[in-house]
Amino acid sequence: MTTATLTKAPAGRSALVLRRFVRNRSALAGAVALVLLFLLAFAGPYLTPWSYDHIDYGALRSAPSAQHWWGTNRIGQDVFAQTVRGLQKSLVIGLLVAVLATGLAALAGACAGYFGGWTDRLAMFFVDLLLVFPSFLVIAIISPRLRSAGWIAFVGLLAVFAWMITARVVRSMTLSLKERDFVRAARYMGVGPFRIIWRHVLPNVASFLIIDATIQVGGAVMSETALSYFGFGVQPPDVSLGTLIASGTGAALTYPWMFFFAAGLLVVFVLAVNLVGDGLRDALDPTAKGAAR
Repeated sequence: MTTATLTKAPAGRSALVLRRFVRNRSALAGAVALVLLFLLAFAGPYLTPWSYDHIDYGALRSAPSAQHWWGTNRIGQDVFAQTVRGLQKSLVIGLLVAVLATGLAALAGACAGYFGGWTDRLAMFFVDLLLVFPSFLVIAIISPRLRSAGWIAFVGLLAVFAWMITARVVRSMTLSLKERDFVRAARYMGVGPFRIIWRHVLPNVASFLIIDATIQVGGAVMSETALSYFGFGVQPPDVSLGTLIASGTGAALTYPWMFFFAAGLLVVFVLAVNLVGDGLRDALDPTAKGAAR
């Protein structure tokens, strides 16, 4: 067989999506920023001799220097060590909340849409009930009673109030998918309903779930930051971006390094997540304007 007769194999869907994503400069910049933030969060503690809870009594509120790269706070703790620890904690919380909320939304929405009837009514009633509750107020009331359980309980609280809208969208998509020929064929062949949901329904809504999970990370970090700012999230002696921003707000003008490093990383992270989410949407949807470009 000569080279002229060789035909190029069609690129797979993953390769096409990756190629569209890489062509989007904004999305690529957001992805690079996210990678750098994760490297900073998890490699940063090994770059400094200071621990986030170590106190240098000889350097109270000292400006950035060779000894303390990002300065110290009011009690002499290294701001760089505290900020990378806070970034690490916020990123872990955001990822866990996104995974739990998206997984719960996928399961509830797919089951409600596929089974219909009373299953659909009960699931949507529960979703509407949770949407009525003011989530911020409920979490603020419950979280102080769960402080002994640590930040894992806080992750669970955030996830419980972050899946309802996604579940509604997945339900609508499932209602359409269950009438497709390949789902009907699997049902006539005796395939169980949960196997159909796992093998046929969820893979066809995976594009939406990936985009939603990406955006959920940013939303979860913002929620954690807001709740920690008001004292309802991560508790001392541990830190997060929210607790660092809260402690540095009063000194933002006099000692700006105590506030602006944590606030700046939060802004960069949320912006990067939004850029990646937009890029994934354009890459997974070939009819989108960004994908067409």
